[in-house]
Amino acid sequence: MGFKERQQRHKEEFKAEILETAVALFAEEGYAKFSMRKLAARIKHSPTTIYLYFRDKDDLLLQICENLYASLLHEMQELRALPLPPEQMLKATFLSYIRYNLANPEQYKVVFFSNPNLYGRPEDYFTRDTMSNRCWRNMCETIDACLKSGFFRPLDRDILAIVLWSAMHGLVSSLIFTKDFPMPDPDAMAEMLLDGLLNGYRA
Repeated sequence: MGFKERQQRHKEEFKAEILETAVALFAEEGYAKFSMRKLAARIKHSPTTIYLYFRDKDDLLLQICENLYASLLHEMQELRALPLPPEQMLKATFLSYIRYNLANPEQYKVVFFSNPNLYGRPEDYFTRDTMSNRCWRNMCETIDACLKSGFFRPLDRDILAIVLWSAMHGLVSSLIFTKDFPMPDPDAMAEMLLDGLLNGYRA
């Protein structure tokens, strides 16, 4: 490996270290109390060094969000390569979403409970090519396939997508944040929720 390759590898590893530490700090401090100075102290570098990689804390947070969505999109694309009927594909997609986020609770907290305006105005969301947008389109395409196959009764695709995602988001959030109540097995809850939702909208 030459000097340039080693230098590039070092930059990528350092950037990954910044992001990993930032997730932990955002989760501990919250968005309002997070600062690049605190992050720099945590990784024992000057704030100036971090600014070489990220413009500000929103730029940093956006990269954390995009990393989560990139991982989710990768799993979605792997599932879509399988020869599954549309309804099974949709269920597998949501199960994957639930399990991934439960396995990465700190990242999930930071992505969904930090800056609600991070991706800009709602009316501009679909004009930007982001991993978040790609994930959303992927899920909507799977729902479209269920509608076209006749599995679902005729429904507004966009409203249905929001309703289904909101249910997944609610389940993940309750399992992550509930600490003082004996919650059932997450897989059992996910299966029951999905079976109820999908059968409730069947043709």
